[in-house]
Amino acid sequence: MGLQGKLRLLVKNLGPAFFIIGYVVGTGSVTSMVVSGANYGLSLTWALFLSCFFTYFLIAAISKLTIVSGETLLYNFKTHFGKYPVIFIILALLISIVSSCIGIMGVIAEVTIEWLKVNTDLTFINEAVIAIIFIGLLIALFWMGKHKYFLNIMAILVGFMACAFIVTSIMVVAETKATFLEFFPRLPKDGTTGLIIAGMVGTTMAGVCLVSRSILVQEQKWSIADLETEKKDAITSMVLTFLISLAIMISATGTLYFQGVKVDNPIDMMSALGTWAGTFALTLFAFGIIGAGLSSIFPNLLLLPWLIADYNHTERDMKRPLFKALVVIVALSCLVVPLMGGKPVWILIASQAFSPFIMPLITFF
Repeated sequence: MGLQGKLRLLVKNLGPAFFIIGYVVGTGSVTSMVVSGANYGLSLTWALFLSCFFTYFLIAAISKLTIVSGETLLYNFKTHFGKYPVIFIILALLISIVSSCIGIMGVIAEVTIEWLKVNTDLTFINEAVIAIIFIGLLIALFWMGKHKYFLNIMAILVGFMACAFIVTSIMVVAETKATFLEFFPRLPKDGTTGLIIAGMVGTTMAGVCLVSRSILVQEQKWSIADLETEKKDAITSMVLTFLISLAIMISATGTLYFQGVKVDNPIDMMSALGTWAGTFALTLFAFGIIGAGLSSIFPNLLLLPWLIADYNHTERDMKRPLFKALVVIVALSCLVVPLMGGKPVWILIASQAFSPFIMPLITFF
């Protein structure tokens, strides 16, 4: 088998892992890691590690259930517990999906405009135009691609995002010339530490990820003979999630924590990167945020049709007119903040509001 064949096999076997990484390491996750790094250095690395560690056991258990039963998580729930709990889960996930798309595109548009201000003289492009361009790109990828290519697209977006964040963190560490221990200051006892830890855990252990994991495993047509492959895929997804998130924390620590700058979102970090680490690091970080955002929106566009097909126990044929219409409607919701204004970071936080209701329910079932 040649190199191209090996790469195709790797993407096929690790497709669900790339999908999960793309969804988890989104703009909300970037925000949590930036705030954590800026305020506490790498002191909360343990919280990031534990959230990835326990998420692995959840997605591994869900994957095994799907492989052994042959059915997805929601259909298993519907069969054994009735339709009403499943309808509640789907509605809660729908609210999370739409609000997440609205918030993520708002942050992407802000980051892009900020980068254009620093690097170009373009003044006629506003956030609405940026949002329309990105939405058009995502719809085109969906419209032209067949279902089997979706995971390949996610692999490309995740690879791009990971490289941007990791290279940025390496540049920042080289520039700081700080000792290893300086990145781990003593954790102050203030009122926001618990909230930041909860945000870090919430962005990793998302209900949407758990439900979509089951769908992806069924898509792979894995059998009991593939349990080892499933295990490697689950481990890969969480290891890469941890490393990419850690790279973001390192970047924020090296630029913001050592300067004593407190931030609330990734936009604040960009100004510090531009003046401290240079425009190249700023560009890499901006592209990383854009990649993280697009890699989170893309699966969100697919999830509502998947959930409906899952509930009805029908084929996930994304060529159906209803499914195409739903994808376009969810995509157009991304225009809310660029057109009407608002605080995208707070909208992202609101999108996690249903997690306390969904996660215990899914775990209990």
